[in-house]
Amino acid sequence: MSNSKDSLNRSHIESSLIKEFPDLTKAQISKSIDVIINSIVESVAQDEKVEIRGFGTFSKKYIRPRKFINPKNKEVSYLGETAIMHFKPSKSLLEK
Repeated sequence: MSNSKDSLNRSHIESSLIKEFPDLTKAQISKSIDVIINSIVESVAQDEKVEIRGFGTFSKKYIRPRKFINPKNKEVSYLGETAIMHFKPSKSLLEK
């Protein structure tokens, strides 16, 4: 990635893995990526932390309930507690 505006996406990861493991098919590599991502998402959804040493930690973060006002009709509504996935990079990742 020569330009700071470039981003790493799934196809870049797949092509890197194909070069690294030429004996695996693209379908096998794609399936492997799916399994890894799905296991991370399922674990975080069940309130488990997922820590990948040297990379970071995925966890579930709760956002407090809040009220909001509809600007069109000035109606006050309430939004209950919501949860989002949070990623905290490791120190070694931040140093790179």
